[in-house]
Amino acid sequence: MACRIQTCFFDRQVKGLCPAIELMTCKRRSRNSHVVSAQFSTKESSPSSRILDLNIQVIGTQRVPIDVPTTISGKFGRFGGKFVPETLIACLKELEAEFNWALHDTQFQHELETALRDYVGRETPLYFAERLTNHYKNEDGQGPDIYLKREDLNHCGAHKMNNAIAQAMIAKRMGLKSVVAATGAGQHGVATAAACAKLSLECIVFMGTSDMEKQSSNVLLMKLLGAEVRGVEGNFKDASSQAIREWVGNLQTTYNLTGTVVGPHPCPSMVREFQSVIGKETRRQAMEKWGGKPDVVIACVGSGSNALGIFHEFIGDEDVRLIGVEAAGFGLESGKHSATLARGEVGVYHGAMSYLLQDDEGQITEPHSIGVGLKCPGVGPELSFLKDTERAEFYSATDKEAVEACKRLSRLEGIIPSLEASHALAFLEKICPTLPNGSKVIVNCSGRGDKDAQTVLDY
Repeated sequence: MACRIQTCFFDRQVKGLCPAIELMTCKRRSRNSHVVSAQFSTKESSPSSRILDLNIQVIGTQRVPIDVPTTISGKFGRFGGKFVPETLIACLKELEAEFNWALHDTQFQHELETALRDYVGRETPLYFAERLTNHYKNEDGQGPDIYLKREDLNHCGAHKMNNAIAQAMIAKRMGLKSVVAATGAGQHGVATAAACAKLSLECIVFMGTSDMEKQSSNVLLMKLLGAEVRGVEGNFKDASSQAIREWVGNLQTTYNLTGTVVGPHPCPSMVREFQSVIGKETRRQAMEKWGGKPDVVIACVGSGSNALGIFHEFIGDEDVRLIGVEAAGFGLESGKHSATLARGEVGVYHGAMSYLLQDDEGQITEPHSIGVGLKCPGVGPELSFLKDTERAEFYSATDKEAVEACKRLSRLEGIIPSLEASHALAFLEKICPTLPNGSKVIVNCSGRGDKDAQTVLDY
């Protein structure tokens, strides 16, 4: 593997490498340290390549059985891991310990269940979209039955709150005083700001200046909730890098609340676990409504939190098709898209190995989508694994197709989806004619479209 690493070094006095370790009276000697700014990019040149320069073992590219568990290093086949400076390893290990504690602590689970029910508004409905179903019937009146998992009805209008409230509770338990986060479309930023307000935590949200202009309503909401919103020149990629730098500079007091299934272990597993409530509810609701499992589950894919949230429950059910829909932007051949799984190559970025959009030199390329939340140059390691094992299928929808799908659902069902979720809805145009009559199709409506109304009307 040819490795190219962009590094930005800065001197810091690192005192107490992990806040929780310090709280547990495990004292560490302060030392001068050069910290890498978490922008690694490697490009795989051949199936037999191995990382040598970074001294990190890579699992080969052969097929891996679908039931391979995540190891302690957070590997999903050859994907995942911890590609971070040594100074962060202690913090990540402590975070993993806190996460495992939360999963097995009955009091924490009870408090989280209460918050999800009374604050977030769960469970969300599994809604039969009757008029949308009729729209896709053929001339003989046959076609699939279409259901929507209504994550748009969550507090703050998206699935992001499921994870934000849970991680904010962990930050509070660790004794940390402030939270940093990065956001693209603003939904994670709003959810994080709300969770921090509820739990009396300081909140700083980094957001790309181009995204702030397009999602100005969410910027106002974050500020109203008491968060400090810091603009970063660029987009979500740049905001994420800056959030990591802010966290690294304040390890003793600050928690980095990641909103999607990317980054070093345990971050992807944490987000997936806290979002898996979507799939668990969906299975139970499907049994109540028609006494079985869905035939097809569809979700949009940016970096992967809402997709894994609904997919994870059904990964072991091989008779359930799992379909992720990426952003094709102006078209896959245009170069203006965010279709990482369709056009990306394997590399390392922001602390984990996954599929990335990168050039021949291994540098990250600029993603594009009308759905700002899908403008991600990378995708989570677990989704990368599902692609390689062919357990999930991945397709794409263009800006135009997403806008048309948004209008279609709005006018047929009176539900305004986000432009991100509209990419999943757009794929119904292609898949519905291929499905047997009465097939049960569930689309994860991951967010509401208030923030995108002007963009849709102006398109």
